[in-house]
Amino acid sequence: MRKLSPLKMIMLVDDDDTTNYLNQRLLEKLDAAEKVLVMKDGEEALNYLTKACESAHSEEFPCPDLMFLDIKMPVMDGFEFLEAYKNSKLTFKQEIVIMMLTSSASFYDLEKLKQFPDVKKHYSKSLTETDVKDIMEAYFPAHVSQV
Repeated sequence: MRKLSPLKMIMLVDDDDTTNYLNQRLLEKLDAAEKVLVMKDGEEALNYLTKACESAHSEEFPCPDLMFLDIKMPVMDGFEFLEAYKNSKLTFKQEIVIMMLTSSASFYDLEKLKQFPDVKKHYSKSLTETDVKDIMEAYFPAHVSQV
């Protein structure tokens, strides 16, 4: 059995309330992060990251360790976010692990994702316990212990 020690923060970027609720509950149940922050679109997430990841790490605006990003959202979708993120000068962005979380993984979307090396992998909505543990093991091994 794998036991997790929490990351500082995980950010969920999705406009779907049900998905956010389910994912947040799972992450909290698994004690995957001290804080789970929900953003409703890419623009809101980018504005937060500009505050959080441009200055020294602060308690008020912690820079996320892990981000789950939906593809299809209003205002700024996942691809628009990734383009703006890629061109940003965020100081701590190399420390953020980004995963796409989508209900519509079309061939076109998966091909387009290859243009964004910041995205490590894509997952179908909603997250499962196995998904979270596999992500933690692969990208945050210091936070996983065998019990």
